[in-house]
Amino acid sequence: MAPTVGAHVGQQQPLDDAAAIGAEAVQIFLGDPQSWRKPDPRDDADALRAAPIPVFVHAPYLINVCSPRNNVRYGSRKILQQTLEAAAEIDATAVIVHGGHAEDGVEAGVSRWARTLTQLKPTGVPIYLENTAGGSNAVARRFDALALLWEAIGDARDDLEVGFCFDTCHAHAAGEPLDGAVDRARAITGRIDLLHANDSRDPAGTGADRHANLGRGEIPVDELRAMIAAAGCPIVVETPGGLDDVRADLAFVRDALAAANA
Repeated sequence: MAPTVGAHVGQQQPLDDAAAIGAEAVQIFLGDPQSWRKPDPRDDADALRAAPIPVFVHAPYLINVCSPRNNVRYGSRKILQQTLEAAAEIDATAVIVHGGHAEDGVEAGVSRWARTLTQLKPTGVPIYLENTAGGSNAVARRFDALALLWEAIGDARDDLEVGFCFDTCHAHAAGEPLDGAVDRARAITGRIDLLHANDSRDPAGTGADRHANLGRGEIPVDELRAMIAAAGCPIVVETPGGLDDVRADLAFVRDALAAANA
């Protein structure tokens, strides 16, 4: 069975957006991605719970549980917990969160992730940690740091599912060689639960998290298609533009999958 192919859509009417673009899954924010505010209850919670397609939730961008600064770390843990609880209210498939960074070093950062996982209250919604594009001492930018992170969190607890989300733009921006990147990441994490299929506006290694439409950015098309084909998991595009742009990106993903299985 081919992987489901979906898109990050607006918060207001995500199921209508999915129908309009032919998405088989959606990803949404539950609030302002740049805010510490607790997500509000959704008027469409019943519809989302009954949705025939997976609904993924992206956590706020400002979450950084790796920070040595107590106010940032404690605030991050609080809004992550609140996001998990709000995601449970709509029966979300998972919450995706960036790995974060620690000014005092990767090792210190990964230990704080392990500590965070022991403190979160389980909600039944898995957490997918996502590789990041840039940042000094980022705990999930380069694959050597990702390996340290996964070793640290591997046995954190049994009642909280932790998975991995691989972002193609982020791997490119981080400067990772893209040939075989999906398989190398899987060898570290043991699994890839979600692929964010994004092209990159900027050259490799810049650390710039600026997405482009598929086949129109700086990632070589063959390498982008190869990563899509290798993932073997649900795929979500997080690309700019209007509905026609997103439809074209969904078609790019489906064409890459079809070509790999031809």
